[in-house]
Amino acid sequence: MTEVDPISVGIFLVAIFLFLIIDLKTHKEDEPITLKNAAIWSVIWIATGIGFAGYVYYHWGLEYMSLYLAGYFLEKSLAVDNLFVFMAIFSSFSVAEKYWHRILYYGILGAIVLRFIFIAAGTSLLFLGEWVLGAFGIFVLWTAWKMWQNMRAGEEEITDYTDHWSVRYTKRFLPVYPRVDNHDFFVKQDGVWQATPLFLCLVCIEVADVMFAFDSVPAIIAITQVPFLVYTSNIFAILGLRSLFFLLAAAKRILVHLEKAVIGILAYIGIKMLLMVFHVIHIPAMISLAVVLGGLAIGVLASLLFPGNSPETAAPETDPGS
Repeated sequence: MTEVDPISVGIFLVAIFLFLIIDLKTHKEDEPITLKNAAIWSVIWIATGIGFAGYVYYHWGLEYMSLYLAGYFLEKSLAVDNLFVFMAIFSSFSVAEKYWHRILYYGILGAIVLRFIFIAAGTSLLFLGEWVLGAFGIFVLWTAWKMWQNMRAGEEEITDYTDHWSVRYTKRFLPVYPRVDNHDFFVKQDGVWQATPLFLCLVCIEVADVMFAFDSVPAIIAITQVPFLVYTSNIFAILGLRSLFFLLAAAKRILVHLEKAVIGILAYIGIKMLLMVFHVIHIPAMISLAVVLGGLAIGVLASLLFPGNSPETAAPETDPGS
């Protein structure tokens, strides 16, 4: 498979954008994703990714289907960390759950373009430097701490971002409208287009995807050097992970101790990133996957055994800018 025929490219693009359009139409209202809805869409995206493997088998044979599936499941395992980092970012920006789908939807459109650039270049764009990964690890640890504080104090949705850290720093370079009145990323004030806090959160989501592409894209390229297989397996995998994120978020609302497990997993991810940056140790992906699944299992089990021991909530006195 040195060249890819236009029909195969067309089938891939039609499958991706058809389901993305259906997804957008299904979730056009700003409201939290239910557990049932998240489960249905998780099955849809996984079935689509596996179904495309059948097309690869029909068109190119067993060998290339095996390479596609290897890349697909490798990306799934490597990108599990994304789920928890996305949750940390939303917590850091104090974004209401009803806007999460819109932000991740447009974030995935950006990821489709960025992953294509990475794979076409055949590198992970490490020219950005390891300090970026280290800074991101510190951000993840800081957010885990803030999530712990918010959980104990009682988290509050905010609409006025005037004193929020993201607005304070971004205003130095870009006009920012410091309120969230609806789901718009930009609003026009006094004849000037201004970015909203939701757009700042979207940018942070895209940066997170860039950070995790540093590991996953080269790993898949190591399995197969066929660009079409690398790209298709990568995109189908991350599309499915977005639905799994909503499954996790919906479960967190029901299982009272799951948030504690998520905070612990975030702390592990941040420490893992710093250990890798300082060349102390590189933790294999399978160990990370085991830690994540084990942490989630503990959170679920604790919620089932002690359903009444929900975190104490007091009247929140939170500072949106902290």
